[in-house]
Amino acid sequence: MPVLQQTAEIMDEAAVRRALTRIAFEIIEKNHGSRSLLLAGIQTRGVPLAERIADKLGEVEGFRPPVLPLDIGPFRDDLPHTAPPVLPDIPGLAGCTVVIVDDVLYTGRSVRAAIEAVSHMGRAARIQLAVLIDRGHRELPIRPDYVGKNLPTSQNERVCVSLRETDGEDRVTIVKQSGTAASE
Repeated sequence: MPVLQQTAEIMDEAAVRRALTRIAFEIIEKNHGSRSLLLAGIQTRGVPLAERIADKLGEVEGFRPPVLPLDIGPFRDDLPHTAPPVLPDIPGLAGCTVVIVDDVLYTGRSVRAAIEAVSHMGRAARIQLAVLIDRGHRELPIRPDYVGKNLPTSQNERVCVSLRETDGEDRVTIVKQSGTAASE
C-alpha cells in the first residue's frame, strides 16, 4: 500500500520572525540582558536561528552575543564513534550562560548530545535551551527554556522547518503520513 502524505503549513515567514523575536525578549528578561550570553546553534538549522536571535538581542540590548556553531555528531548515542571529538576550548565560558538553539525538539537526544558537547568545551555557568518548535514525544527528561511554538504531534507526523539561509524560505510544515510503504 502506498504512503499518502498530507502537508499543512504551521508557520509562515512572519510567524517565524515573531516567534524568534519573542524568544529573544524572553532570553533578555530571564538573563537580565545579553552581556553574559553565548548562543550555540545545533548544526544545521540551529545555527541560523541562533544568528537571528543574536541579531535581535544586539538590536534591543546594544550588545550582540557571540554565536557558536555546534556539531553534535561525535556526541550522538545513535551513531558509531571512530575518533574522539575535537572541540575548541572557549575562553571565558565559565562565566557565560550558554543558550543552545535548535529548530525542533522531539526526543531530546540531540539536546543531550549538545549539552555534552558544550560541557567538553568548558564549564558554563548555566545552559539553557531555545527551540523554534517543541513537538513533544520526549525520550529523555529535557524541557526547553524558550519555545517559539508548542506543536503536539503524532508519531506518524514529521515537522519540517525551512529557513531562508538553508532552504531559501522561512516556513514550518507538518507532513502526515498514512498507510505503509511497500518496503516497510
